[in-house]
Amino acid sequence: MPSRDFKRSDRISAMLRREVGMLVHAAARDHGVPSASVSDVEATKDLDVATVWVTVLQPEMASETVKALNAMAGEFRRELSRTLRIRRVPELRFKYDASVEQGERIETLLRQEKEQGRL
Repeated sequence: MPSRDFKRSDRISAMLRREVGMLVHAAARDHGVPSASVSDVEATKDLDVATVWVTVLQPEMASETVKALNAMAGEFRRELSRTLRIRRVPELRFKYDASVEQGERIETLLRQEKEQGRL
């Protein structure tokens, strides 16, 4: 019989990823926040804090976007408390996820190496 390795914090993180993703999309539409998407949410084991990793369509606007989202974190938390069925909604902390940029940079370098015949 397979064991259950899913922790409650993992389930809450997945639920938050969906819900916060919709809130961020609505904030981009309604409040003029630069377009961003939620790539991951990591909740602590005690569910006090959830780190929300976001990617931004325009990387040069990343710091401005993260600042705006952190400023709206309290409003997002209140909205989540109304929609989610959990006792306590974690504090949201937004951070920029640079993995997409890094992946594109590596892909560009590999393509250049292949064109030069080194790979």
